[in-house]
Amino acid sequence: MNETYEEVVYKNGINFHFVPTEKFKTISITAKFMAPLKQDTITQRALLPYVLQQGTSSYPDRSTLQKKLDHLYGAVLTMDGSKKGNHHIVTIRLETANQKFISEESAIIDEAVTLFKEIIFNPNHPDGAFPPAVVDREKNTLKQKINAITDDKIHFANMRLIDEMCHDERYQLHVHGYEDDLEWITAENLYAYYQSLLQEDQLDIYVSGDIDCDDMKAKLFSAFQREGSSMLQEDVLEVEKQKEEPHVVIEKQRIQQAKLHFGYRTHITFQDDDYFALHVFNGLFGGFPSSKLFINVREKNSLAYYAASQFESHKGLLFVFSGIAPEDYQQAREIIERQMDAMKKGDFSEGDMANTKELIIHQMLETTDHSKGLVELLYQQVVGETDRSPDTLMEGIKRVSKEDVIQVASKLELDTIYLLTAQGSDSDE
Repeated sequence: MNETYEEVVYKNGINFHFVPTEKFKTISITAKFMAPLKQDTITQRALLPYVLQQGTSSYPDRSTLQKKLDHLYGAVLTMDGSKKGNHHIVTIRLETANQKFISEESAIIDEAVTLFKEIIFNPNHPDGAFPPAVVDREKNTLKQKINAITDDKIHFANMRLIDEMCHDERYQLHVHGYEDDLEWITAENLYAYYQSLLQEDQLDIYVSGDIDCDDMKAKLFSAFQREGSSMLQEDVLEVEKQKEEPHVVIEKQRIQQAKLHFGYRTHITFQDDDYFALHVFNGLFGGFPSSKLFINVREKNSLAYYAASQFESHKGLLFVFSGIAPEDYQQAREIIERQMDAMKKGDFSEGDMANTKELIIHQMLETTDHSKGLVELLYQQVVGETDRSPDTLMEGIKRVSKEDVIQVASKLELDTIYLLTAQGSDSDE
């Protein structure tokens, strides 16, 4: 692959990231606001993407804003909230056509930058507040989203696993917020909080596509200015927990398929040297259809409808997900734990290693084939406070040895087992 080039410039209280690439026919502008996860702001932050999409001062409702996007050759505006480690990220992204590929068109980028600036810094706010009707409507939208998690049993089980595993840590906070908080959020206090977010959050703005960096610098430096700091004001590090025995939680609902989820402490995060080996470990253990969990829990023993693992690289956690018949709890638990023991003993071949590395690198290359994926990969460096480009990641994966994976496996500690099972089932610890 062609090496990813990224130029980062700190100016006007903002970290600007310029990513020129000929891979994409469109130009994407992405703003990422980062702040520590906090109980008293999590629901306001979760609500903001819903409200901000509904209009700006010049385009005061969704219909007129959409017409403007359509005028920019079908530009696409998306917003969302996410958590990475102990940080909460609000993302605003505008993807528009590149005027290089449209004859007799020279103003698309200027118009897109102007619109993006207005979406962020001048949302619709008559009388110094968001429109009350919009806020009330979007509060209901978010409420439905929060309640829908209960119906998505995989999502619900993982949320409950994290509730139990991280019950007095920032990471426990629900990224979609809490229904009870919606009662006290008003058009006025939500707008006031948004103004503080604009000044206090760490703000990173990415521009990716077939761009001229000097030209884009001139446009963005002129358009985006603020007095806020790009440095997080609060230390989000926490003391890692130590447990002698895993915590087992069993809950029952009216369901047919049980969810058996495990939570491990990896003691490894994105900036650590062991990160590359953890990536390979996860691929071997449960990241792909060729992994131990998939083959031994799902295929050979027919104990799971699905069985997989994934890791959270900024918090240092690894999760196992499996869907089982309620009566198979003990057997499935034993076989899952047996796969972890096998990893710690080095029960995998060099061929397994080579295949897994190839799959991980292919996955990364696929991610960089999309502007959104490329920005997300690059942003990992910001959250992890380390310089580790996509190319560096892939080179690091290639260099991982079997001994490195075994060493990583030895660090993993089972923290919590969560079982969501059927009412009337005979599950016990």
